[in-house]
Amino acid sequence: MPETTLAAPTLAEFEAARAVVAQVADVTPMESSRYLADVLGAPVYLKCENLQRTGSYKIRGAYNRLSKLTDEEKARGVVAASAGNHAQGVAFAARELGIKATIFMPVGVALPKLSATRDYGAEVILRGTTVTEPLLAAAEYARETGAILIPPFDHADVVTGQGTLGLEILDQVPDLETVIVPIGGGGLISGVASALKQRAARDGRHIRVIGVQAENAAAYPPSLEAGEAVMISILPTIADGIAVAKPGLLNFEIVRDTVDEIVTVTEDDTARALLVLLERAKLVVEPAGAVAVAAILAGKVTPTGPTVAILSGGNIDPLLMQRVISHGLAASGRYLTLRIMLPDRPGQLARISELLAEATANVIEVLHTRHGVGLQISEVELDVSVETRGPEHRQHVVDTLRAAGYDPQID
Repeated sequence: MPETTLAAPTLAEFEAARAVVAQVADVTPMESSRYLADVLGAPVYLKCENLQRTGSYKIRGAYNRLSKLTDEEKARGVVAASAGNHAQGVAFAARELGIKATIFMPVGVALPKLSATRDYGAEVILRGTTVTEPLLAAAEYARETGAILIPPFDHADVVTGQGTLGLEILDQVPDLETVIVPIGGGGLISGVASALKQRAARDGRHIRVIGVQAENAAAYPPSLEAGEAVMISILPTIADGIAVAKPGLLNFEIVRDTVDEIVTVTEDDTARALLVLLERAKLVVEPAGAVAVAAILAGKVTPTGPTVAILSGGNIDPLLMQRVISHGLAASGRYLTLRIMLPDRPGQLARISELLAEATANVIEVLHTRHGVGLQISEVELDVSVETRGPEHRQHVVDTLRAAGYDPQID
């Protein structure tokens, strides 16, 4: 394996950072999950950084980085670019240290994240419609004003701060064998993996580290295959918090040397995980923060022993949550939309209602129209959405309609 050419943090640096980060970050709960343990076949624990101050682990790296600034650098202020969690982490850390913070965010940023960043005392400047424009604007602002640019992941101080989470996990689950970590640019996993691997080597044991990326934004697999950080084209994903087109350089080298495996999860996998966390664990988690659980549910993790899934953040817009829950219900076989062509004569809608009632499917929404594409003059189209109790009940509803002579199409 190639040697790391950039300076990765040492175990002593991770230990020292714990005292710094502890000034602002909470020791977040470690919750066991019997449901996920049954799915995986090994004990599963949830590290709840979604309950961290500012709603994510990002405060760890941001505060550790800002605490290293000289008095002269602090006087120049700091600048960052983010669509959410990094912005809040930097804004909060800057407020605690008495540093002026300027944050560039995209125009379409979720209102709760925008409001929180401003409430922490930062000046927010909106630029562009993606994270790319704010990143460029922040870099230009730093050049013009002398403000210190705070990167979201590709800096040793940031990595060291995030790695304090790994040491905290070991305190809470001493017999840990596997940790599952969300990956975007790689700040969290490079810190956690490096800290855990160094502690494990010191103690003469092995800890497996598995990274998880959204399938539509997975830059690490092709980068590892190429042997260097490469840029990819990102497809739309609900896990916007880990939608990063290129790994950080330092992060890539640490991940290459310390992470055992990287898997990807689909949008449906992530939506199901969000739903499971809401229903089974009573936890609100953002999509990017739920991908570790998604990997367990999707069968991407081989059981070895006590396993910790990091829930990296909980900053989810309520409107997005509403959409994701609906998507998760559909992906779990608990929400079904059918399109049925009916003869245009009285009683057909009532007959469909009777059949759905017989199948104990609860009707949520109905659209009845004569104007669908491809309809015959004597036909109407019925779009009906119903609640179901899982895949078997979903199939029973469809079979009931077909047995009565209808041809429902699943939308």
